[in-house]
Amino acid sequence: MTTIRPCSPADISKLNLCNLDPLTENYARKFYFDYLAKWPTMFIVAENQKRQIVAYVMGKVEEDPDYMKIMGDKYLPWHGHVTALTVAPQYRQMGLAKKLTAQLDKACEQENAWFMDLFVRVSNKTAINMYKKMGRVVGYYSDDPTGGGTSEDAFDMRKSLSRDKHKRYIRENGENYRINPEDIYYHA
Repeated sequence: MTTIRPCSPADISKLNLCNLDPLTENYARKFYFDYLAKWPTMFIVAENQKRQIVAYVMGKVEEDPDYMKIMGDKYLPWHGHVTALTVAPQYRQMGLAKKLTAQLDKACEQENAWFMDLFVRVSNKTAINMYKKMGRVVGYYSDDPTGGGTSEDAFDMRKSLSRDKHKRYIRENGENYRINPEDIYYHA
């Protein structure tokens, strides 16, 4: 039996089962604590019977500054973003990713976000297929989203939330629409 619940500060030191996976981005402890402090309803964990954290999702809500509106359809209004979603290898195929993202979707709905987005590496076909099954659409293509020149290309996958009744922020055939790193505003 696995329990889905909000993350607590004590959980940050128990993320190893998830973070040892090579596909999982690892961050400094301060990063995790900052997320927990800023977006406590959007940092959710799955805990097993032994009280081990076996999966987690970290998200946030954000929008581009007003001056970015000149970017036209590249401007991002108030939306939710999945920063990290990971499940320990031995706990995969149990529906935990789906449960965690559903909880995050609800939190973003409460924040009146237009849509949810996330970046997923183009080589991570398993994740891309999973997100498609959960209603995410390959909305845009992003070349090296970190802008560092060392990372892999990624898709920006999106799911409209109830505020976006006309799916204004979802693009058909978006994988053919290129977004460059300089087109993305990085929130500090």
